[in-house]
Amino acid sequence: MAQVRTLVITGYGTNCEVESAHAASMAGSDVTDIVFFSDIIAGRTRIDAYNFLIFPGGFLDGDDLGAAQAAAVRWKHAQTTDGETLLTQLKTFFEAGGLILGICNGFQLLVKLGLLPALGGDYFARQVSLANNDSARFEDRWVTLAANPASPCVFTRGVVRLDLPVRHGEGKLVPMSQAVLDDLVRTGAVALTYADPASGAATMEYPANPNGSPHAIAGLTDPSGRILGLMPHPEAFNHPTNHPGYTRGEHPMLGTVLFENAVAHLRAHA
Repeated sequence: MAQVRTLVITGYGTNCEVESAHAASMAGSDVTDIVFFSDIIAGRTRIDAYNFLIFPGGFLDGDDLGAAQAAAVRWKHAQTTDGETLLTQLKTFFEAGGLILGICNGFQLLVKLGLLPALGGDYFARQVSLANNDSARFEDRWVTLAANPASPCVFTRGVVRLDLPVRHGEGKLVPMSQAVLDDLVRTGAVALTYADPASGAATMEYPANPNGSPHAIAGLTDPSGRILGLMPHPEAFNHPTNHPGYTRGEHPMLGTVLFENAVAHLRAHA
Protein backbone atom coordinates (compact mmCIF):
# COMPACT_ATOMS: atom_id res chain seq x y z
CA MET A 1 0.00 0.00 0.00
CA ALA A 2 1.07 3.57 -0.62
CA GLN A 3 2.63 5.49 2.22
CA VAL A 4 0.64 8.52 3.33
CA ARG A 5 2.83 11.56 4.00
CA THR A 6 1.02 14.53 5.51
CA LEU A 7 2.28 18.11 5.53
CA VAL A 8 0.57 20.58 7.86
CA ILE A 9 1.63 24.14 7.13
CA THR A 10 1.86 26.66 9.94
CA GLY A 11 3.05 30.22 10.54
CA TYR A 12 1.77 33.81 10.16
CA GLY A 13 -1.14 33.30 12.59
CA THR A 14 -2.08 29.66 12.05
CA ASN A 15 -3.14 28.14 15.38
CA CYS A 16 -4.80 24.77 14.66
CA GLU A 17 -1.80 22.94 13.26
CA VAL A 18 -1.31 20.56 16.21
CA GLU A 19 -4.94 19.38 16.24
CA SER A 20 -4.87 18.96 12.45
CA ALA A 21 -1.68 16.90 12.59
CA HIS A 22 -3.13 14.80 15.42
CA ALA A 23 -6.26 14.08 13.36
CA ALA A 24 -4.14 13.00 10.38
CA SER A 25 -2.07 10.70 12.58
CA MET A 26 -5.22 9.24 14.15
CA ALA A 27 -6.47 8.53 10.63
CA GLY A 28 -3.38 6.46 9.86
CA SER A 29 -0.98 8.88 8.18
CA ASP A 30 2.45 7.25 8.14
CA VAL A 31 4.36 10.53 8.31
CA THR A 32 2.85 13.74 9.67
CA ASP A 33 5.00 16.87 9.72
CA ILE A 34 4.16 20.36 10.92
CA VAL A 35 6.29 22.77 8.90
CA PHE A 36 6.59 26.55 8.99
CA PHE A 37 5.97 28.40 5.74
CA SER A 38 9.41 30.00 6.13
CA ASP A 39 11.05 26.54 6.10
CA ILE A 40 9.44 25.81 2.74
CA ILE A 41 10.70 29.10 1.36
CA ALA A 42 14.18 28.30 2.68
CA GLY A 43 14.12 25.00 0.79
CA ARG A 44 14.30 22.84 3.92
CA THR A 45 10.96 21.18 3.03
CA ARG A 46 9.34 20.51 -0.33
CA ILE A 47 5.57 20.37 -0.70
CA ASP A 48 5.81 17.75 -3.42
CA ALA A 49 7.60 15.37 -1.05
CA TYR A 50 4.15 14.73 0.50
CA ASN A 51 0.78 13.51 -0.77
CA PHE A 52 -1.60 14.99 1.82
CA LEU A 53 -1.46 18.76 2.37
CA ILE A 54 -3.41 20.49 5.15
CA PHE A 55 -3.99 24.22 5.51
CA PRO A 56 -5.23 24.52 9.13
CA GLY A 57 -7.35 27.17 10.78
CA GLY A 58 -6.17 30.30 12.52
CA PHE A 59 -5.89 34.00 11.77
CA LEU A 60 -3.44 34.35 8.89
CA ASP A 61 -1.85 37.81 9.07
CA GLY A 62 -4.53 38.83 11.56
CA ASP A 63 -7.13 38.65 8.76
CA ASP A 64 -5.84 42.02 7.50
CA LEU A 65 -7.20 42.94 4.05
CA GLY A 66 -9.78 40.16 4.53
CA ALA A 67 -9.26 36.64 5.83
CA ALA A 68 -6.27 34.95 4.12
CA GLN A 69 -5.96 37.66 1.47
CA ALA A 70 -2.41 38.58 2.43
CA ALA A 71 -1.48 34.90 2.63
CA ALA A 72 -2.87 34.29 -0.87
CA VAL A 73 -0.66 37.06 -2.25
CA ARG A 74 2.33 35.58 -0.42
CA TRP A 75 1.69 32.13 -1.92
CA LYS A 76 1.25 33.49 -5.43
CA HIS A 77 4.52 35.39 -5.42
CA ALA A 78 6.78 33.47 -3.05
CA GLN A 79 9.91 31.76 -4.35
CA THR A 80 12.21 29.31 -2.67
CA THR A 81 15.86 30.18 -2.19
CA ASP A 82 16.72 28.46 -5.49
CA GLY A 83 14.24 30.62 -7.42
CA GLU A 84 11.43 28.06 -7.81
CA THR A 85 7.92 29.40 -7.20
CA LEU A 86 5.79 27.76 -4.53
CA LEU A 87 2.95 27.45 -7.01
CA THR A 88 5.20 25.23 -9.14
CA GLN A 89 5.68 22.87 -6.20
CA LEU A 90 1.97 23.01 -5.41
CA LYS A 91 1.02 22.16 -8.99
CA THR A 92 3.50 19.27 -9.08
CA PHE A 93 2.06 17.98 -5.81
CA PHE A 94 -1.53 18.11 -7.08
CA GLU A 95 -0.80 16.68 -10.53
CA ALA A 96 0.85 13.69 -8.84
CA GLY A 97 -2.49 12.88 -7.16
CA GLY A 98 -2.08 14.69 -3.84
CA LEU A 99 -5.00 15.65 -1.61
CA ILE A 100 -5.55 19.11 -0.14
CA LEU A 101 -7.68 19.97 2.91
CA GLY A 102 -8.34 23.57 3.95
CA ILE A 103 -10.05 24.16 7.29
CA CYS A 104 -11.61 27.52 8.22
CA ASN A 105 -8.74 29.97 7.62
CA GLY A 106 -7.27 27.32 5.33
CA PHE A 107 -10.53 27.25 3.34
CA GLN A 108 -10.39 31.04 3.07
CA LEU A 109 -6.87 30.69 1.66
CA LEU A 110 -7.92 28.04 -0.89
CA VAL A 111 -10.74 30.14 -2.33
CA LYS A 112 -8.54 33.23 -2.54
CA LEU A 113 -5.80 31.24 -4.24
CA GLY A 114 -8.41 29.95 -6.70
CA LEU A 115 -7.85 26.29 -5.84
CA LEU A 116 -11.54 26.13 -4.95
CA PRO A 117 -13.98 25.70 -6.54
CA ALA A 118 -11.98 25.61 -9.84
CA LEU A 119 -15.18 25.28 -11.87
CA GLY A 120 -14.43 24.05 -15.37
CA GLY A 121 -10.94 23.04 -14.23
CA ASP A 122 -9.93 26.70 -13.99
CA TYR A 123 -7.43 26.48 -11.13
CA PHE A 124 -5.80 29.57 -9.60
CA ALA A 125 -8.60 31.85 -10.85
CA ARG A 126 -10.74 33.25 -8.05
CA GLN A 127 -14.41 32.42 -8.51
CA VAL A 128 -15.77 32.84 -4.98
CA SER A 129 -14.79 34.47 -1.73
CA LEU A 130 -15.76 34.30 1.94
CA ALA A 131 -17.17 37.40 3.59
CA ASN A 132 -18.38 38.56 7.00
CA ASN A 133 -21.09 36.50 8.65
CA ASP A 134 -24.61 37.89 8.32
CA SER A 135 -24.71 38.09 12.12
CA ALA A 136 -21.79 40.58 11.99
CA ARG A 137 -20.17 38.65 14.82
CA PHE A 138 -17.71 35.86 15.43
CA GLU A 139 -19.60 32.54 15.59
CA ASP A 140 -18.23 29.95 18.00
CA ARG A 141 -20.44 26.87 18.53
CA TRP A 142 -21.40 23.47 17.13
CA VAL A 143 -23.36 23.01 13.92
CA THR A 144 -24.79 20.09 11.96
CA LEU A 145 -23.58 19.38 8.42
CA ALA A 146 -25.05 17.27 5.63
CA ALA A 147 -22.79 15.71 2.99
CA ASN A 148 -23.79 15.90 -0.67
CA PRO A 149 -23.97 12.34 -2.08
CA ALA A 150 -23.68 13.75 -5.62
CA SER A 151 -20.32 15.41 -4.89
CA PRO A 152 -17.09 13.88 -6.26
CA CYS A 153 -15.35 14.77 -2.97
CA VAL A 154 -13.18 11.88 -1.73
CA PHE A 155 -13.16 13.25 1.84
CA THR A 156 -16.92 12.91 2.34
CA ARG A 157 -17.49 9.44 0.88
CA GLY A 158 -19.85 7.42 3.06
CA VAL A 159 -20.64 10.46 5.22
CA VAL A 160 -24.27 11.48 5.66
CA ARG A 161 -24.20 13.84 8.63
CA LEU A 162 -21.53 15.45 10.78
CA ASP A 163 -21.63 17.54 13.93
CA LEU A 164 -18.67 19.92 14.06
CA PRO A 165 -17.70 23.16 15.80
CA VAL A 166 -17.41 26.46 13.94
CA ARG A 167 -15.33 29.42 15.01
CA HIS A 168 -15.15 32.13 12.37
CA GLY A 169 -16.11 35.69 11.54
CA GLU A 170 -15.84 35.49 7.74
CA GLY A 171 -17.60 32.34 6.60
CA LYS A 172 -20.32 33.49 4.23
CA LEU A 173 -19.70 32.25 0.71
CA VAL A 174 -19.91 35.01 -1.92
CA PRO A 175 -19.84 33.83 -5.56
CA MET A 176 -18.50 36.01 -8.36
CA SER A 177 -21.90 35.80 -10.07
CA GLN A 178 -25.23 34.04 -9.99
CA ALA A 179 -23.96 31.78 -12.76
CA VAL A 180 -21.05 30.66 -10.54
CA LEU A 181 -23.44 29.93 -7.68
CA ASP A 182 -25.68 27.91 -10.00
CA ASP A 183 -22.66 25.95 -11.27
CA LEU A 184 -21.55 25.15 -7.72
CA VAL A 185 -24.84 23.38 -7.15
CA ARG A 186 -25.14 21.85 -10.63
CA THR A 187 -21.65 20.31 -10.70
CA GLY A 188 -21.59 18.90 -7.17
CA ALA A 189 -18.92 21.34 -6.03
CA VAL A 190 -20.96 21.83 -2.85
CA ALA A 191 -19.60 19.02 -0.68
CA LEU A 192 -21.16 20.02 2.65
CA THR A 193 -24.12 22.15 3.73
CA TYR A 194 -25.30 23.49 7.05
CA ALA A 195 -28.26 21.38 8.11
CA ASP A 196 -31.18 21.52 10.51
CA PRO A 197 -30.18 19.25 13.40
CA ALA A 198 -33.66 17.71 13.61
CA SER A 199 -34.44 17.06 9.93
CA GLY A 200 -30.93 16.92 8.46
CA ALA A 201 -32.06 19.18 5.59
CA ALA A 202 -29.96 22.10 4.36
CA THR A 203 -31.05 25.31 6.02
CA MET A 204 -30.67 29.05 5.73
CA GLU A 205 -32.01 29.58 9.24
CA TYR A 206 -29.76 31.10 11.88
CA PRO A 207 -28.13 29.76 14.05
CA ALA A 208 -28.08 26.37 12.27
CA ASN A 209 -26.56 28.25 9.33
CA PRO A 210 -24.04 30.40 11.24
CA ASN A 211 -23.04 32.81 8.49
CA GLY A 212 -25.82 33.10 5.88
CA SER A 213 -24.01 31.24 3.08
CA PRO A 214 -26.34 30.82 0.07
CA HIS A 215 -27.67 27.29 -0.41
CA ALA A 216 -26.32 26.71 3.12
CA ILE A 217 -22.85 26.02 1.67
CA ALA A 218 -20.37 24.95 4.35
CA GLY A 219 -17.72 23.24 2.21
CA LEU A 220 -16.58 23.06 -1.42
CA THR A 221 -14.65 20.59 -3.52
CA ASP A 222 -12.94 20.88 -6.91
CA PRO A 223 -13.81 18.89 -10.08
CA SER A 224 -11.35 16.13 -9.13
CA GLY A 225 -12.81 15.75 -5.65
CA ARG A 226 -9.26 15.81 -4.23
CA ILE A 227 -9.50 19.27 -2.68
CA LEU A 228 -11.89 20.05 0.17
CA GLY A 229 -12.35 23.32 1.97
CA LEU A 230 -14.81 23.80 4.82
CA MET A 231 -15.47 26.39 7.49
CA PRO A 232 -16.23 24.00 10.41
CA HIS A 233 -13.37 22.25 12.21
CA PRO A 234 -13.28 18.44 11.74
CA GLU A 235 -9.94 18.18 13.55
CA ALA A 236 -11.59 19.55 16.72
CA PHE A 237 -13.92 16.55 16.98
CA ASN A 238 -11.35 13.80 17.45
CA HIS A 239 -12.79 12.07 20.51
CA PRO A 240 -16.38 11.25 21.58
CA THR A 241 -16.07 13.42 24.70
CA ASN A 242 -15.52 16.52 22.53
CA HIS A 243 -19.20 16.50 21.53
CA PRO A 244 -21.56 18.67 23.64
CA GLY A 245 -24.10 15.84 23.74
CA TYR A 246 -21.69 13.18 24.98
CA THR A 247 -23.05 13.13 28.53
CA ARG A 248 -26.57 12.76 27.10
CA GLY A 249 -25.52 9.59 25.33
CA GLU A 250 -24.99 11.16 21.90
CA HIS A 251 -22.12 9.55 19.96
CA PRO A 252 -22.15 10.88 16.37
CA MET A 253 -19.47 10.21 13.77
CA LEU A 254 -16.15 11.87 14.60
CA GLY A 255 -14.88 14.68 12.40
CA THR A 256 -11.73 12.66 11.84
CA VAL A 257 -13.70 10.58 9.31
CA LEU A 258 -12.71 13.19 6.70
CA PHE A 259 -9.04 12.48 7.41
CA GLU A 260 -9.68 8.72 7.38
CA ASN A 261 -11.27 8.96 3.93
CA ALA A 262 -8.28 10.94 2.69
CA VAL A 263 -5.82 8.34 3.97
CA ALA A 264 -7.89 5.48 2.52
CA HIS A 265 -7.99 7.19 -0.89
CA LEU A 266 -4.24 7.70 -0.96
CA ARG A 267 -3.56 4.11 0.02
CA ALA A 268 -5.84 2.89 -2.77
CA HIS A 269 -4.44 5.25 -5.42
CA ALA A 270 -0.67 4.98 -5.17
